[in-house]
Amino acid sequence: MTYLHFKALHIIFVVSWFAGLFYMPRLFVYHTEARDKSEAERQILFAQFTKMEKLLWNAIMTPACWLTIIFGSIMLYITPAWLDQDWMRLKLLFVVGLLAYHSFTRKILLELRRGIFRFSSFQLRLFNEIATIFLFSIVFLVVLKNTVDWLWGVLGLVIFAVLMMTAVRIVKRIREK
Repeated sequence: MTYLHFKALHIIFVVSWFAGLFYMPRLFVYHTEARDKSEAERQILFAQFTKMEKLLWNAIMTPACWLTIIFGSIMLYITPAWLDQDWMRLKLLFVVGLLAYHSFTRKILLELRRGIFRFSSFQLRLFNEIATIFLFSIVFLVVLKNTVDWLWGVLGLVIFAVLMMTAVRIVKRIREK
């Protein structure tokens, strides 16, 4: 297999991993909001969300995470000169941050299974946006291979996220009235 084969596999598993990283916190939001339902509905929803979260974690997120790391490592083994580049070092730092995010997602998952609801649905919606920031940062770094341009892209994304969350809060307040 060539570098490009490993690169294609790496990209496929990155996409799969991010699909899980985007969807899991959304399930957490629904799981948390199910507390407001009647007892009968709550039991059914909790059972369903727990099942969906377990399947997503075990069948998609964890395998995709490991395969992303394996194929990325193989690419670095084939082309070790990438490690001398500032953008690659910064990208790897973001990957470490993404792994911490992944691990924290697991912590929330286990808490929800035990009936511990530490975060509101709004906080979980905000948590969901962290993966987007990692995605933008990593993609800008890899494509532009520049440690400055990614900053402008991420800054724009953060401003956009703040505006969107403000709009969500305003709409929520209007609905509640």
